[in-house]
Amino acid sequence: METEMARRATEGPRPPIELMGVRVCPWTMEETLAEIARRLDQGKFTQHGVVNAAKVVNMGRDPALRDAVRSCDMINIDGMSLVVAGRLLGHGVPQRVAGIDLFLRLVALAETRGDAVYFLGAEEAVVARAVDALKARHPRLHVAGWHHGYFWDEEEAAVERIHGSGAELLFVAISSPRKEIFINRWRNRLGVAFAMGVGGSFDVVAGKTRRAPVWMQRCGLEWLYRVLQEPRRLWRRYLVTNTLFVWMFLKELWKKIPELWKKI
Repeated sequence: METEMARRATEGPRPPIELMGVRVCPWTMEETLAEIARRLDQGKFTQHGVVNAAKVVNMGRDPALRDAVRSCDMINIDGMSLVVAGRLLGHGVPQRVAGIDLFLRLVALAETRGDAVYFLGAEEAVVARAVDALKARHPRLHVAGWHHGYFWDEEEAAVERIHGSGAELLFVAISSPRKEIFINRWRNRLGVAFAMGVGGSFDVVAGKTRRAPVWMQRCGLEWLYRVLQEPRRLWRRYLVTNTLFVWMFLKELWKKIPELWKKI
């Protein structure tokens, strides 16, 4: 990892690509970590985001979500459907960078670098357990502070707490598009160098919910694992989302056929 990070710090990252209407970074996990470390060293504020098939579909129907995602300075591909789509469309997409995996790697990186972190979101008991679990894994981690995600009646006060904490990295465990909108709205007043929406990651770290087995993660079947856990609530949502994503991909592929044909 150190060798890859050192190389990328010198060379810089590969340029973003346009994929399914989103400007994404076709990077590996190590390249992503290297670029984030480089930006932290340079003092550049970074709003980080991830996209998967469901988010791409929902961006087409929700202007607020679309604008919020596009406001991010760095967007990774979190979803095997998008990885495969990118490859079939002729892009060099090396791998999936799952948001929760990047979150955990960044916490470890913060401990190594000595960067202070702030955790925002989820229920009070959940974020407290998540912080305790992360501190147990990383004894030298500097936790600047944490707060639950039900602060909307005092949003500006929450921002001031984050700013006053001295944190350099902020992790926001709130659903989309609220987390992206929140980070973008207050980016100049948060006082942090890096802000990332991490969705339900605190729930997983705290043990409230479980991730899919590793083999399902590698096969891009985490969505199926969630459906099997809550079939009545989720089956229709994923059926519609996946169908719409396939249709969107086929339209993109049709537009790309002349270009792809020339490469054969």
